[in-house]
Amino acid sequence: MPGDPHNPRQPSAPLPDFCSLPVLFALLVVGALTVTLMWLAPGNDGDLRDYSIAVLFTSWLSILLTVALCKLRPWMQRLPWLLPYAAVWLLLVITVGASAAVLGWIDRNLGAGLSPASGFRFVRDSMLATGLLGAGLLRYFYVVAQWQVRVAAAAQAQVAALQARIRPHFLFNSMNAVAALIRVDPDAAERTVENLAELFRAALGSDQASLGTLGEEWSLVDRYLEIEALRLGDRLRVERDIDLPADLPLPHLLLQPLVENAIRHGVQPLRAGGTIRLGGHRVPGGVELVVDNPLGGTPATPGNGHGLRNVRERVRFHFGERATVSAQARDGRFVVSVFLPEAAHARTDRR
Repeated sequence: MPGDPHNPRQPSAPLPDFCSLPVLFALLVVGALTVTLMWLAPGNDGDLRDYSIAVLFTSWLSILLTVALCKLRPWMQRLPWLLPYAAVWLLLVITVGASAAVLGWIDRNLGAGLSPASGFRFVRDSMLATGLLGAGLLRYFYVVAQWQVRVAAAAQAQVAALQARIRPHFLFNSMNAVAALIRVDPDAAERTVENLAELFRAALGSDQASLGTLGEEWSLVDRYLEIEALRLGDRLRVERDIDLPADLPLPHLLLQPLVENAIRHGVQPLRAGGTIRLGGHRVPGGVELVVDNPLGGTPATPGNGHGLRNVRERVRFHFGERATVSAQARDGRFVVSVFLPEAAHARTDRR
């Protein structure tokens, strides 16, 4: 086990998902570029037929290697330290060498003239080219994997910071409201304590990077709004226009910071208060969540708050680069829109 002083085994370097289309595409592109460069090199006397056969051979090899890497990845991932990448490199070289040898043997028996006359040289050159290109490609995959690990760590750190960021004056105001309600409305005081308990449970939860559901997030937002309504009274008004399923995957504590910012910067500074609008609809390619509030006494600067930065980073981490978070002042209101691509693209494996 990692960290056990009696077991010096090094942690395994994470391998990319070889079962994904981007990996197959990368292998196809690298193979085609290599063949093209060799065909265009000075001294090469091959014609278009030889070039087409070489591209076909490398394409077939790319598909074969992708299938092999996909099937063997769980076994190779169990190896310690950088040995998973060494195992992948050996698999690439051996598979290409064996394929070149089989192709050369078949070609010599059929007399088709598809491979060079020297079978040994063909196998040697194929393995050498694969070794060099494979090392470069694996280096790229390793850098990308390390970057993803750092992104995951940063996202978890952001969630941890958000969970630890419970504003003291919000807690004090809530407890004062509970104390005032105990004698006049014990039931309301009990509900407020329950709402506070749920907020603290969500804020201090241990499952920091997992996905929850939209229904859970709206429930948490409702509890938060009920507590704030004790302090703001009729100054806080909420409108909802939500047409999305409650089981929609959503990162924990994604909407509550946006609603908190809307109250703190939009409703609270205004003497007459204001209305917060919560929306959710399907749009082409995914769904859109909207939180907007009236502009407070000072002009809003889109995207400079901790809450917005946190939401942007976590949405990008879970849903990829297609997910966006926009914030802008429009028609006297400050509008935050969160676009999430189809649920199938959510990175539920990032934990």
